[in-house]
Amino acid sequence: MTITDLVAPGAILPALKVNNKKQALMELAAHAAGLTGQNERAIFEVLLQREKLGTTAVGYGIAIPHGKLPKLDKLFGMFARLERPIDFEAMDGEPVDLLFLLLAPEGAGADHLKALARIARLLRDQDVAKKLRASRDAQALYSVLAMPPATAA
Repeated sequence: MTITDLVAPGAILPALKVNNKKQALMELAAHAAGLTGQNERAIFEVLLQREKLGTTAVGYGIAIPHGKLPKLDKLFGMFARLERPIDFEAMDGEPVDLLFLLLAPEGAGADHLKALARIARLLRDQDVAKKLRASRDAQALYSVLAMPPATAA
């Protein structure tokens, strides 16, 4: 499974304008609903419930909000670069400016965890994060995400 298996070129938001975590989750849910045909409110609730368990910010300005939906038929990913960093209650205290949304079918099990691990590994690569922060349009961002990893995992 590669990142491009999860994210379509149309699922990239190059300059999302939000002021806080809740607004970011609402915007992600709205865009994801349009791309997946899922209910926007259901997506938002799943993401909010997951955040209540603990932040999905992984440090270094990166968050990976995620959740499982009963009616989803395959893993779905979406990437957003925020116009301004926001507080996402990260353990390292750093504001977040790179978001990767991952939605999974309820029965996804190990595939969901493998996808989360792959996303976290990719985004924590400092070179990749730097390129994502420097890219201004959806195509450039997608190209960075689609690059093969520099080192074998």
